[in-house]
Amino acid sequence: MTQALPTALPDLASLRQRVGAALTGFLDAKERAAPGIELLHLTTTLRGLLTGGKRLRSLLCLYGWQAGGATGDMADAVRAAASLELFQVFALVHDDVMDDSDVRRGRPSAHRALATAYTDGGGPDSRARAHGLGAAVLLGDLALVWSDELLCAADLGPGRLAQVQPLVAEMRSEVMYGQLLDLQSTGRLSGDVDTALHVIRYKTAKYTIERPLHIGAAVAGAAPPVLDACTAFGIPLGEAFQLRDDLLGVFGDPAKTGKPVLDDLREGKATVLMALAVQRASSAELRTLRELVGRSDLDEEHAAAIRTVLESTGARQSVEEMITARRSAALAALDHAPFPGSATASLRRLALDATARQT
Repeated sequence: MTQALPTALPDLASLRQRVGAALTGFLDAKERAAPGIELLHLTTTLRGLLTGGKRLRSLLCLYGWQAGGATGDMADAVRAAASLELFQVFALVHDDVMDDSDVRRGRPSAHRALATAYTDGGGPDSRARAHGLGAAVLLGDLALVWSDELLCAADLGPGRLAQVQPLVAEMRSEVMYGQLLDLQSTGRLSGDVDTALHVIRYKTAKYTIERPLHIGAAVAGAAPPVLDACTAFGIPLGEAFQLRDDLLGVFGDPAKTGKPVLDDLREGKATVLMALAVQRASSAELRTLRELVGRSDLDEEHAAAIRTVLESTGARQSVEEMITARRSAALAALDHAPFPGSATASLRRLALDATARQT
């Protein structure tokens, strides 16, 4: 009997289009079945949040499916991948509520958009903020519930679904743990690099890279060695991805990142970048950091002073070196991974793009 060849994936633009089409079709059906037009207040905002973005988790899920030696039609894998985009919206909406962020992907964050829609519809200005926050929590909850529903809409069969669901549950628990660590450390200026790296591992490396690869591989019915190889690649790449994100959060161009460059400094995010600077700062430099980091009224002049310390202590350069080392580790893991050649090539390109990005 001739063995089926692994499925070749289309290009990135086509993959993103397929995931987008799955999400659009799902939301269209939800709106048709809605008990009332009021639900459009949430789904309109949800559609906006699902437009654009890198779709990194869904892409990695499909690459994991490919790495698992998948054969045949990819429609069910696309549905599983698209379910991760709904979960990501849940996480982003709640994260923006916790951080009181005004902007997400260059647009008003969900609670801001919902507050504006409320007043545009005749609601009083005095209630706009409370309405926006409450509606955003509901929107996040709805995206979470619907992510489950979309996953179950993938016709995986009981055996494959039994492989996938524990991985989804672990991913969710891990990102909640990472968010809690982030919440607890934010606003506390510290030189504790180990704790900052621990946050990165759970909030980003496992959630953004490792688990989407695992879930896609499980959809394909992959054996444990494939999942292990996904971990060997995914953890260092995920850490490098977040370290790049931390640099962009301070030194990036908001026109490219879609996020205000002062937010992380105003919140006092306990990043590896900041921890290294605290460790190495002179007395005067440390005083500058203590006076400015975490100030709600921090302006561009304050930010420039902080950036000077991050540069002069060598913290920025050290983070660049950490990114390079972790990218190298991820690429080295691919050299021994039991993946089809097409999957290895796709993941190699993604590793380079994800760590050199400017958005």
